[in-house]
Amino acid sequence: MNHTELTEFILLGIPDTRGVESGLFVIFLSMYLFILLGNLLILIAIVSSSALYTPMYFFLGLLSIFDMLFPSVTCPKMLFYLSGQSHAISYHGCAAQLFFYHFLGSTEGCLYSVMAYDRFVAICHPLRYNLIMRPGVCVGFVLGVWCVGCLHASILTSFTFRLNYCGPNQVDYFFCDIPAVLPLACDDSSLAQTVGSTNIGFIALMLWFTVCVSYTYIGIAILRIRSVEGRKKAFSTCSAHLAAIFCALGPVIIIYLQSTPNPLLDAVVQMLNNYVSPMLNSLIYSLRNREVKNSLKRVFHKIVLTSLE
Repeated sequence: MNHTELTEFILLGIPDTRGVESGLFVIFLSMYLFILLGNLLILIAIVSSSALYTPMYFFLGLLSIFDMLFPSVTCPKMLFYLSGQSHAISYHGCAAQLFFYHFLGSTEGCLYSVMAYDRFVAICHPLRYNLIMRPGVCVGFVLGVWCVGCLHASILTSFTFRLNYCGPNQVDYFFCDIPAVLPLACDDSSLAQTVGSTNIGFIALMLWFTVCVSYTYIGIAILRIRSVEGRKKAFSTCSAHLAAIFCALGPVIIIYLQSTPNPLLDAVVQMLNNYVSPMLNSLIYSLRNREVKNSLKRVFHKIVLTSLE
């Protein structure tokens, strides 16, 4: 990093959207505020209800935090230049954006895997659930996913920004990501591209594998439940989680493991991953979860009573 001659990069924004910046600003600002508000409400519902102090809602609360932090890596800067301000981002700011994007993204992906295991234990081993998913184990899982995310992001960032950037500094994208930054390097970037694809591919496939294994056992266990109401409740809980996983991991595979990159397609899919998925998570887990809805109703009821007193 001491050999680079560039001090800043220029983010060109979303491909093929010149002239519609004002409309995009309104759309993304609305989505960002909805993401923050929706996930904040879920977090408040979980914290304010002692009945939700269980491993499942502990992980759901963490997911809400990640869903607020993840779009915050890219959205504020994008809103800044969509409003007519400078498109420039410092060299170290670009590196930080890439690091935190992959750190939070991979950590959230690992959290989905842990949540799948939690559902597996709850459905397949209900009598041993409190013993297996005791607080120390839950904290260990959280520390583990943070370590995996930090290691993953550190490898990608170090291989990307150890290269010499001395030529053009225009990033043809709306944030600093590996496929957009590496073409600007003056050195051979083949090793960084290989490490990036291998690392991301390994993480994505590992998460898919663990989720598929967990839900295979869950599916078998659900089919063995004799009660129709029991099967419906188990399926409802798992379907919400599966929908969130497909929304989060599907775009990753499309973007980073495709053979021929398409800038416009990548941008559309990346926006789905960055903004639509966190927004859908708040809807999925609030509208489909009776306990969360009841807790929110109690919170709003207390607020109304306090304001009337």
